Amino acid sequence: MSPAYAPGPVRPRALYENWRPPVVGVGVLVPVGADHLVLVRTCGTLAIPTGTVEDAQSPTDAARSVLTGLPGGLPVQRHIAVEHVQMRRRQVTTHAVVTRSLLPEQVKRLTYRDPRAKVCIVPTTDAVAALTERGRARVLLGLQALAIGATAYVDDGRIQLEFTPADTSPRFTFERTAAP
Repeated sequence: MSPAYAPGPVRPRALYENWRPPVVGVGVLVPVGADHLVLVRTCGTLAIPTGTVEDAQSPTDAARSVLTGLPGGLPVQRHIAVEHVQMRRRQVTTHAVVTRSLLPEQVKRLTYRDPRAKVCIVPTTDAVAALTERGRARVLLGLQALAIGATAYVDDGRIQLEFTPADTSPRFTFERTAAP
């Protein structure tokens, strides 16, 4: 007979381990007039212009390198959202910034970081309808934060709005729930 197998203590494994370096990205909302947005068309799909934030680079500087071609650079107005998502083995942080409203002539000079993509001006309602669910949520949250003068912080589904010190509106938190 073989000796009885007695397993040793089982070391519990963390469900989410950050053994890979975090990914930090930036999405740029570029309004054109009062009712259009700049999107990029890649492989037949529309998307928000995005890029990565390198080490020792601010999200604003990263946003300026996503779309180039304007004298003086992309006129970034402010930071409107930060989203943190824990993936299986990595933390993903996405910043959203908004630029000042551009004229259609200015948009024609813009080039995206991926030369295969085409920069497009799309009505805001059509842009929201054409984006993926996650892209749609980012654009709508960013536009709402911009409209009320807040910065939105999203951490695994919890949304916190933080108003600028000049605004005396209270800080509040609400939970986004998935549609049935």
